[in-house]
Amino acid sequence: MTYKVKLEIFEGPLDLLLYLIRKNEIDIYDIPIVTITHQYIEYLDLMKALNLEIAGEFLVMAATLMHIKSRSLLPHQEELENEEGPDPLEELRRQLIEYQKYKDVAQVLKGKEILEKDVFKRSFYEVSELQDGEPSFDEVNLFDLLNALKSVLKKSSGDTLMEVTAEQISVKDKIAEILENLRSKRTMTFDSLFTGLSTRLEIISTFLALLELIKLQAVRVLQQAPFRTIHIYSVEETLSSDEPVPHATDEIL
Repeated sequence: MTYKVKLEIFEGPLDLLLYLIRKNEIDIYDIPIVTITHQYIEYLDLMKALNLEIAGEFLVMAATLMHIKSRSLLPHQEELENEEGPDPLEELRRQLIEYQKYKDVAQVLKGKEILEKDVFKRSFYEVSELQDGEPSFDEVNLFDLLNALKSVLKKSSGDTLMEVTAEQISVKDKIAEILENLRSKRTMTFDSLFTGLSTRLEIISTFLALLELIKLQAVRVLQQAPFRTIHIYSVEETLSSDEPVPHATDEIL
């Protein structure tokens, strides 16, 4: 039976596009559609290979990007300009700019702790307070993790990415292993999770285990700045004594 991970907590296709724009240091008003489309499809292929459940909006966006890419490669652009309806690239740019504005406002509100005061938290976990003088860290999203995984896979030996099945790997064992390491070390870097792993299947199973722990809110993944080192923290020690600690290995969907 194929092992599948459901990730309700992560972002959508516009977040992935904005991530790629930041990663490539691209002007949102001058998007190289061929490059962005290629990288977007790469991330979708990686998510599919990992058996991550992909929302339909990701596939719709992929079709939109392919359509825009095909238009950009066709000759006689002056004829295309006479077609009825809005320019799909201009419409996509408008959506990205508008979405980025909402994200910027949300970030400002979060900085002022208005969101903390006015809404219920998703989790009863809390990150330990940073000591004076320590740098602040931001939450890592799925695309940061996928980008880091791509780097790890490039360094690994073996052939193409293989399908992950329950018979080939034990994600539960990897979850227990990560939790045990965090109990003794309190924090680990993303790259250190894969130190000593000799096969791509081991790497993939470890990555899936990390996603499950994030979903179960048993760990936090943070980084000081975009595209910098990713740090993994255990939140077990921050639970109050009267709150139950979830057993991650018993709650995998």
